[in-house]
Amino acid sequence: MESKVSEADFSLKKSDLSFFFEPQSVAVIGSLREGYFGGYVVVKTLLNAGFTGKIYPVNPSYQEVLGLKVYPSIKEIPEKIDLALIMINRRSVPNVMRECATKGIKAVIVVADGFAERDEEGAKLQNEIVKIAREARIRIIGPNTAGIVNSANGLMPDPYEPGYEKVKPGTVAICAQTGMINPQAFPYADLHYGVSKICDYGNKCDIDECDMLEYLESDPATKVITMYLESVRDGRRFLEISRRVTAKKPVLILKSGRTKEGAKVSASHTGALAVDDQIFSAACKQAGVIRLEKFREFFELPKIFSLQPLPKGNRLGIVTFTGGVGVLAIDEAAKYGLSVARLSPKIAKKLNAIFPGLGKTVVDIGPPMAVNNYMTIYSDILKTVLEDDHMDCLFNVIWTSPFKEFVEEYLKFYGEMQGNYQKTIATWIYGPSIPLVNELSSGLEDLGFPVFSDLEMAIKALGIAYQYSDRKKGEA
Repeated sequence: MESKVSEADFSLKKSDLSFFFEPQSVAVIGSLREGYFGGYVVVKTLLNAGFTGKIYPVNPSYQEVLGLKVYPSIKEIPEKIDLALIMINRRSVPNVMRECATKGIKAVIVVADGFAERDEEGAKLQNEIVKIAREARIRIIGPNTAGIVNSANGLMPDPYEPGYEKVKPGTVAICAQTGMINPQAFPYADLHYGVSKICDYGNKCDIDECDMLEYLESDPATKVITMYLESVRDGRRFLEISRRVTAKKPVLILKSGRTKEGAKVSASHTGALAVDDQIFSAACKQAGVIRLEKFREFFELPKIFSLQPLPKGNRLGIVTFTGGVGVLAIDEAAKYGLSVARLSPKIAKKLNAIFPGLGKTVVDIGPPMAVNNYMTIYSDILKTVLEDDHMDCLFNVIWTSPFKEFVEEYLKFYGEMQGNYQKTIATWIYGPSIPLVNELSSGLEDLGFPVFSDLEMAIKALGIAYQYSDRKKGEA
């Protein structure tokens, strides 16, 4: 049921995908009726996101939409078109693809569904549009896709109403065989680490995970790549490219279809043919790919690479308000090869001078919380711990307190500390007020300090950062 543009027909260079992510002009082909899905939403979203290229709505039933002239067909557009989005009935897609070929368009996103993922007729139609694309040297994302995003230029042609205007620019690229990663499904406006590119492959009739890896490999805006996959089309090519890319930037992959039942469902979702899970795990290990286990990790773990320097070693420092969390963190750290750092005598002495009994392996701030000048002592403790050359990374636990002024003091202190220490820091925050926990979390991430949903996630972030750093040093 899968079909792919022949490798002999395309030399896969960055320029092949630049028309998708850096177009100067976009044609939007589909319904322009106001609603929550379709061409109208795409045009509105592009305008709201500040896309500076030209937008050409295409629909024979309209004269104008949102202040833009509407064209009856692609061939009526007088200008050159870099990218076309197709959102029409599946049976009409081949004819529109032929019009795209005649117009000289080289990049097409087929949002329309009902192709190889649905039935035999859909599979035939998918093969037909691939044949047209091959002959005209057109690249395709989709079909059955929610599209792409480039946060740097306002390219956000989401066919579904996202409810917000922009995706915050950042260094994390997110790619998947599902629309669950697109703006209408995830609150990117509220993320504080930012995203560079988003791509939903859909059925992968042409562009797939290998193509995106090659494009993102040399994308200066991307520092870390995350992918959700239901299948891998070309295992040998995936292994070869992944090895090369992971030497430059981390690649984190969440793959479904681990069980026979999951593999069967993935075939009906995107027409995918799932690869054996044990083989895939072995390939990831060989290539240096970090394999994720949970959907929540897909959005949380990239933060450590996006916002923090890589740890130079596995020596873990722990600053906590509760000894119990410190013990749990030590148990968790062992899973990833992290060992608890032993404070240097110099640093232990300085800590004991701040408050008696602090100069231990796990720095427990619980006792100093009872003093009136707690925030001053807290800042002195954290700065002192981060000065220790016997530590490579830090698990940082913060108690918010029930009072907003504590949050303000924390943010002031971390703002002063921003960029002054080359240690990898992962933070977990707790306290009696969810709004205050959320406010502090957002503020810290805006300052470049990633905050994780629980202590296990924070330790795993430090663990995979260490493992990636250690592998890079081994290959140097």
